[in-house]
Amino acid sequence: MRMRELNLRIHTDGGARGNPGPAGIGAVITDADTGDVLVRAKDYIGETTNNQAEYRAVIRGLTEALKLQPASVMVVADSELLVRQLTGVYRVKNADLAKRFMEVRDLETRLGVPVRYRHVPREQNKDADALANEAMDAGMGNS
Repeated sequence: MRMRELNLRIHTDGGARGNPGPAGIGAVITDADTGDVLVRAKDYIGETTNNQAEYRAVIRGLTEALKLQPASVMVVADSELLVRQLTGVYRVKNADLAKRFMEVRDLETRLGVPVRYRHVPREQNKDADALANEAMDAGMGNS
């Protein structure tokens, strides 16, 4: 019996309190076909910028996706800058962000399947946002 292909939807969010400031990331990976949550991940990542945190969230999500061997991946984020850079609409001018951009491209290559990116309003990204905030709270000693 052949298992069905796994199509993933990864909601990601990163944030920093202050910019730069204490930062956290969140990623929620679901089966795009059933809506089942497969992975919830969050990390406190120390002091950094919002944009760095957004990229780190995508990197964490794609790293988790590697373990699941998906047939396709859709990354959903509320950062317009991130999505426009990863879809080639904007160039990455910041040298530090360019390093993260290359980490994402490396993960895409390692996945070996189509990875698409979609921008959504913050209201449609609540679970990942909540995880990022939980990570910031824990990192700042507010858990």
